[in-house]
Amino acid sequence: MSVQYLKQIMPRWLKLLLLPFYKLFKRIQNKYFSNYRQRFDNETARFSDEEEVNDLPEIFHYWSNRYLRPQLEQFGFSHPDGFFKLYAVKAFNEKKHNDTMQIVSIGAGNCDTEIRLALGLIESGIKDFIIQCMDINEAMFQRGLAMAKDAGVASHLQFLQADFNGWKSQQLYDLVIANQSLHHVVELEHLFAQIKSSMHEQSYFITSDIIGRNGHRRWPEAVKELKRIWREMPKRYRYNHQLKRPQKRFINHDCSIGSFEGIRAQDVLPLLVKNFHFETYIPFANLILIFIDRGFGLNFDADNPEDIAFIDRIHQLDEELILAGTIQPTQLMAAMQLKPYENMRLRHPKLTPEFCLRVK
Repeated sequence: MSVQYLKQIMPRWLKLLLLPFYKLFKRIQNKYFSNYRQRFDNETARFSDEEEVNDLPEIFHYWSNRYLRPQLEQFGFSHPDGFFKLYAVKAFNEKKHNDTMQIVSIGAGNCDTEIRLALGLIESGIKDFIIQCMDINEAMFQRGLAMAKDAGVASHLQFLQADFNGWKSQQLYDLVIANQSLHHVVELEHLFAQIKSSMHEQSYFITSDIIGRNGHRRWPEAVKELKRIWREMPKRYRYNHQLKRPQKRFINHDCSIGSFEGIRAQDVLPLLVKNFHFETYIPFANLILIFIDRGFGLNFDADNPEDIAFIDRIHQLDEELILAGTIQPTQLMAAMQLKPYENMRLRHPKLTPEFCLRVK
């Protein structure tokens, strides 16, 4: 029965009674749609033109190699690519069917991670697999297809053009990957429901993503520390290369304004805890990311002892505050299944998913 038909048969008194509620609903609907449409257009345009989306300053690589890499190596890999390959091989070896291994990557973008994964699987002797690369951006798919052909793995990749906010799974997957995409999702509850429905008992859902405050802001307890650091650090560290201006004071910038950057980042971890069971859980980093990311990371010279000493001090403070529960990690790498896992692998016994939830 259509809305138009209901309007025709509805008594006038009932129409007048419902009119204020209908107008309120339309205002909310129009506001939400407008915001979503604007963000959608902005982000699609940005990533259509941005061929390299993963470039990071040299100081980030100094920090990750010195501090993050040793933490990852205890789990059998040293880089996110190794993490994806590890669980792809694991999923292949543990699947109980003889059909082609099915992998879906949510928010695949240029598909560079997926191409490297395909090459890694072939190198491991696994050739019977398909990686479905899901994204909304046709321009990025075109780049991905060209790179896949150049790498000789185009036959292993399929391109699924879909908005993960409304995606409905049509099949079962042995492995579901979300690489730096969950923090762009508005309809997280819907997406996680679809992921669950697409998994069988041996399937893995793996992610490397952001779990901090919405818009990549920092919560007040972290802002307090950053303001103190800002007052004490040299002026040459304060230039924001993304905004192209110096920042005399720390500004808790909301990156979700006009985009999907961190739109519901703070809901990612609580919803993962609610919907899945962790096999591996690796949380890390809060304060330190402000100084090694694209905004301020170019202010630091990885060969300058003074700059290195500053980064070392901030990392140490970060770790102490995270382990004390004063601030929470803003990044995670995790492997999950639908069934409970008794011996969850943790980078530190204290840093369980529940401990990392912000409950203030």
